[in-house]
Amino acid sequence: MLNNIGPAGLLLIAVVVLVLFGRGKIANLMGEVGKGITAFKRGVKDSTEEIENTQTAENSGTAGTTARDVTPERERDNA
Repeated sequence: MLNNIGPAGLLLIAVVVLVLFGRGKIANLMGEVGKGITAFKRGVKDSTEEIENTQTAENSGTAGTTARDVTPERERDNA
């Protein structure tokens, strides 16, 4: 069914959506979609950089050589 729509059908659908929701509502929606895409791309980039940094640290032999205090704050204060 969707293969039979064509350019005229898509234009008609766009006009109906514009009439139903209004230009302002559609602009806000597209802005939110844009923000979501930007946040997704940023997340992918950050995770890719984190993976690369982890691999670099593992290859150089420095991964896991520093000690970290993971004691909860309450226990550290009582000690």
